[in-house]
Amino acid sequence: MKIVTSLTFRGQCREAFEFYARVLGGRITAAFPYGDGPPDMPVGPEYKDLLMHCWLEVGDQALMGFDAIPEFAPNYDKPINGFDVTIHTGDVDQARQWFDALSEGGKVVMPFAPTFWSAGYGSFVDRFGIPWMINTASPPQAG
Repeated sequence: MKIVTSLTFRGQCREAFEFYARVLGGRITAAFPYGDGPPDMPVGPEYKDLLMHCWLEVGDQALMGFDAIPEFAPNYDKPINGFDVTIHTGDVDQARQWFDALSEGGKVVMPFAPTFWSAGYGSFVDRFGIPWMINTASPPQAG
């Protein structure tokens, strides 16, 4: 079994997944625009270049994503809430690099720093509106 998070975007799915692939060292293995769907699919021409399905492989993990459009996403106009994409690593330097790169242009919620549970943890909302947590899965440094 593999549980995969699917991320919802408002027109930035391709840009976001290219960014995530570059930062995380992953590979986009699928990117299907609405315009490539069946001819009878009820999608306006203004959405033909947006992605209805995108798949990013990062090691043995994956993320899915799509651009929400009113025809297929009833909560299209609502804010994203209720989840975080979370990365765990044993390497605090790698965690800090991911935090710095992925949070650039976004809003830092908790700056990357040692905590009582981790040698390095931080959270942010990236420039695409996706919430993230980066966690070092190792003991915190003694103070």
